Amino acid sequence: MKKFKFIDLFAGIGGMRIPFEEMGGDCVFSSEIDKHAQQTYQYNFDEFPSGDITKISEKDIPHHNLLLAGFPCQAFSNAGLKKGFNDTRGTLFFEISRILRACHPEAFLLENVRGLRSHDGGKTLEIILNTLKEIGYQNLYTQILNAKDFGLPQNRARFFIVGFKNSDINFEFPKKLNIATKVGDILENCVEDKFTISDRLWKSHKERKARNLANNKGFGYSAFNEDSKYTRTISSRYYKDGSEALLLQKDKNPRFFTPREVARLQGFPDKFILNESNTQSYKQLGNAVPVNVISFIGKNILNSLNLS
Repeated sequence: MKKFKFIDLFAGIGGMRIPFEEMGGDCVFSSEIDKHAQQTYQYNFDEFPSGDITKISEKDIPHHNLLLAGFPCQAFSNAGLKKGFNDTRGTLFFEISRILRACHPEAFLLENVRGLRSHDGGKTLEIILNTLKEIGYQNLYTQILNAKDFGLPQNRARFFIVGFKNSDINFEFPKKLNIATKVGDILENCVEDKFTISDRLWKSHKERKARNLANNKGFGYSAFNEDSKYTRTISSRYYKDGSEALLLQKDKNPRFFTPREVARLQGFPDKFILNESNTQSYKQLGNAVPVNVISFIGKNILNSLNLS
């Protein structure tokens, strides 16, 4: 396996970094603005990420072969679609594009919510792709992939963009795996009672679900058991009431999935050190990428670059 260098932008707690390091990569720069996520990142990688990427000069970023970024999707204020680099100013995607323009890595991997593909009638994605082409990345690939298709018992679809400087490189996104998933596979053996929801919250969940069903809204809470194939998407607001994914218990109210169980739903190894605060862990894991999916995409990128 050949050595390669990569940077980790909008790094969160390092979900993208884990598989690329496992594949022989050397992370030469990382950036994350949230102080709690920075702390968790440091626990696990012995590196404190640089802060606000908007305040970091591209001249201070070391040479790298690969740029990784799970960037937030802000609305693009200019709906006129002028198809240019300037159209992205004022958005966090601009920070990626200015670094690509300055540093010219061989390839990049970007991750975002699935809604990016259709945001603003497709105009936002068109601006992004046109900008990437303008700065020299004509060889682009896009795909929505779901964690449940890559060995994780969570229905979590995300949108990915892969790009290469070399137009002769061929790349394919990984195919779905024929792996049966089950929620029971990620559960801890002994869980504290504090994760069981209160009578009051359980009553509130049931009443809201009944109201929503009566109004044809169809969502109030979702509950799963050990035999369920997968959960709903775990979001960064999970800590508030657990409504998107509760675990049914015998002779008890349902419970939250524990932070370690949520980490497993996201593909983080058990050796990964979670934040001391459960609230922060839920927020951070809800914002994280599914590590298994990144691993399979990463292998295909490295194969395309002859770095595997």
